[in-house]
Amino acid sequence: MYYDVIIIGSGAGGGTMALSLAATGKRILLLERGDYLKREQDNWDPKAVFVDGKYQARTTWYDHDGKAFHPGLHYCVGGNTKVYGGALIRLRPEDFGVIQHADGTSPAWPVGYDEFEPYYTAAENLFRVRGQRGIDPTEGWSSAPYPFPPVRHEPRIQALCDALERNGHHPFPQPLAILLDEDDTGRVDPHSACIRCSAYDGFPCLTNGKADAQVICVDPALTHPNVTLLTGAYVERLETDAAGRSVTGVHVVRNGAPETYRADIVVIACGALSSALLLLRSASDAHPNGLANGSDQVGRNYMRHNNSAFMAVSKEPNDTTFQKTMALNDFYFGDKDADWQFPLGGIQMLGKSHGDVVKAEALPEFLSWFPDMPFDTLARHALDFWVMTEDLPLPENRITADRDGRVTLNVRPTGDEAHKRLRQKLKDMLSKLDAHQHLLERSLYLGKNIPIGGTSHQAGTLRFGTDPATSVLDTDCKAHELDNLYVTDAGFFPSIGAVNPTLTIIANALRVADHLKARLGVPA
Repeated sequence: MYYDVIIIGSGAGGGTMALSLAATGKRILLLERGDYLKREQDNWDPKAVFVDGKYQARTTWYDHDGKAFHPGLHYCVGGNTKVYGGALIRLRPEDFGVIQHADGTSPAWPVGYDEFEPYYTAAENLFRVRGQRGIDPTEGWSSAPYPFPPVRHEPRIQALCDALERNGHHPFPQPLAILLDEDDTGRVDPHSACIRCSAYDGFPCLTNGKADAQVICVDPALTHPNVTLLTGAYVERLETDAAGRSVTGVHVVRNGAPETYRADIVVIACGALSSALLLLRSASDAHPNGLANGSDQVGRNYMRHNNSAFMAVSKEPNDTTFQKTMALNDFYFGDKDADWQFPLGGIQMLGKSHGDVVKAEALPEFLSWFPDMPFDTLARHALDFWVMTEDLPLPENRITADRDGRVTLNVRPTGDEAHKRLRQKLKDMLSKLDAHQHLLERSLYLGKNIPIGGTSHQAGTLRFGTDPATSVLDTDCKAHELDNLYVTDAGFFPSIGAVNPTLTIIANALRVADHLKARLGVPA
């Protein structure tokens, strides 16, 4: 069957592309490996989500030592956005240039912040982002305010922000993609999709109150008769013409049977790791090392942030329900008052700890520091934080697959010293407030019970650039070596900064969509 455009993957990059092209009238086919994620009570069960990993893919990969692990992937309509925390933050303008780190250099992007800015604004509007400009000292210029005011802090988090400000810090409302309607007092409107529950960050949303790619993009795109979604459609490989210049077939396995689809344009948005694997699986006589891999860069330069989830134990109870409302970037580019002149990263609040998860993560330190505090009580006193520092693109950090389909992910983390220093900054800040001095690591958050398995911020495996010898894609995210193959997941990132990558994925998909509209002969 023939289409104008085939899009592979329905997450932030693929779903946004499908919606962007839906109104063109062109025949669009959206292929998703998984199905709609089941709406059920377990969507809100912390044991089912974090301890049992009920909604994670059962995929098995291997590290460089041959040890098996399960990557934190989700195969479903909407992709990983079904369980993301909804933090949609722009890269800082400086992130688009060269930044020196202790472990090396974060490279410049081939296009700058100014080109992305209007698409950032459009992405924030599309995903209903709630936030407030002018508080975070590191934020870049913007052409418009956020489309909605920030999610209100609950009293305990407001008190934390006030205390941080008294100590000279700049906490700001975390920009969130959330379908929340609340009044000036924080009371949720009776018809609001989001109800400000404690099962938002890392959970599927039972009420569809999270602005994810399924709710915001895929379902609205399917109201157009020219858009078709096929679920359970695993794309096995891409076929090209004899010269290897054009993709001529998308080979799919669905319900155990092979199917082939064809289109003028093919857009890959499977996620940075899975997209690289698809190109490697698509090796042919014209592309013996993998499709679009003449540069030997496919699968290389993998980045995924240095992420840690921590629980601080407050001396006072924290009865907050919706906790993910604050972020702090005071140390994003370093600490002007210290001898460390390199960037550190960002600190964000997470969703609230639950007793079942604390129990499952009960390391010896937990029990020695708080021997008389039950797990539910620990959770009630918890303040939960996400510490994120930049990971650098190293050629040896890569994903590969052998002829038998065995996948190996090689990762040598960078930025360990920066991460330790940022964690210490958090401890120092909390010690001046009312929290105990310990930070307890939440190792199960988003499935990161094995460090290499933390793939929620995957990026960089198909970097874009102007030189075909050192990049896979051009500045329009078209493969250098093919005339009709594009990528709109985070594989195109040359660097990853220290903010959540999803907003940049969405903005770039909108940017590439404008390019494709021009190519298809329709108005942008």
